Amino acid sequence: MSSRERILGRVRRALADAPSEDTPIERAYLREHGDRSVEETVELLAENLADYRAIVHRCTAADLPATLAGMLAARGAKTVLVPPGLERSWLAEADAEQVPDRVDSTPHELDRIDSVVTACAVAVAETGTIVLDGGPDQGRRRITLVPDHHICVVRVPDQVVSSVPQALERLDPARPLTWISGPSATSDIELDRVEGVHGPRTLEVVLVDTQAIAEVNS
Repeated sequence: MSSRERILGRVRRALADAPSEDTPIERAYLREHGDRSVEETVELLAENLADYRAIVHRCTAADLPATLAGMLAARGAKTVLVPPGLERSWLAEADAEQVPDRVDSTPHELDRIDSVVTACAVAVAETGTIVLDGGPDQGRRRITLVPDHHICVVRVPDQVVSSVPQALERLDPARPLTWISGPSATSDIELDRVEGVHGPRTLEVVLVDTQAIAEVNS
């Protein structure tokens, strides 16, 4: 008997009790790791965002316009790119010139924009990831990849989930999904980190507490 035949014989014996190819295999993947409250899930998101070098802010919905205005002023932003469906009240107190997203805008024009403000589709606590799906309040993918400064607003707790499987349940795979875990960064073989190569050099995330409004109105 050749070595090949001996190896194949061992494989056949090992697979003797295995189900046939037509038998579906159930994989009991965990949908989330650990039993967390809503508050703990939001805390985990904030921690992981910070670990990825995103700058995290927190505020209520009533304070959001002032918070965004302060962030843009601190950045020294003269212009801010605005998706077509972004809530107008969000930038009501901002001094920066609001530039609407246009289909015919060129990469060079986008590169001259100081900042961009968007909403998101969902945020994943366990991975510190924000997902954009190209919705009206998020705009086209390129407006969040070319400008050097991206401010993303996350509605808490409505848009926060624990895990990637839970996020996938909320997303439409036919939409242009952009998964963001911190500012753009890459490293060479010597582990020299360079930020801003294929996306914004600076990512700021605003966690907006929408529950406070619900408690006031209840």
